[in-house]
Amino acid sequence: MIHIDQKTYTTQDGNTVIVLTPAGRLDITTAWQFRLKLQECISKLSRHVVVNLAQVNFIDSSGLTSLVAGMRDADKVKGSFRICNVHPEAKLVFEVTMMDTVFEIFETEEEALEGVPRSIAS
Repeated sequence: MIHIDQKTYTTQDGNTVIVLTPAGRLDITTAWQFRLKLQECISKLSRHVVVNLAQVNFIDSSGLTSLVAGMRDADKVKGSFRICNVHPEAKLVFEVTMMDTVFEIFETEEEALEGVPRSIAS
């Protein structure tokens, strides 16, 4: 079981952004739960998601796959998918797999939230 903290943030122009902060390991045993959570958030709550990885000290290929799937879900509905605060232990996985070039990765949650498109023609 993975613990996922969820917050809702509203940008200045009224876009809703969901900030998800999973804690622990994002691996083969937990990735599916996280994937479902992302799906649910994007389909029901907001097409803009920020994933804060500060408390994820281990991520494997299934964890990365769940993130890619979330990014695709957000893309499909013309949303945004950002990652921030990548834990030093997990950062290596992103670099080795070149996933750091695939995702929009920010240092802090604030930067990731500021980076959300201000006005999107819907």
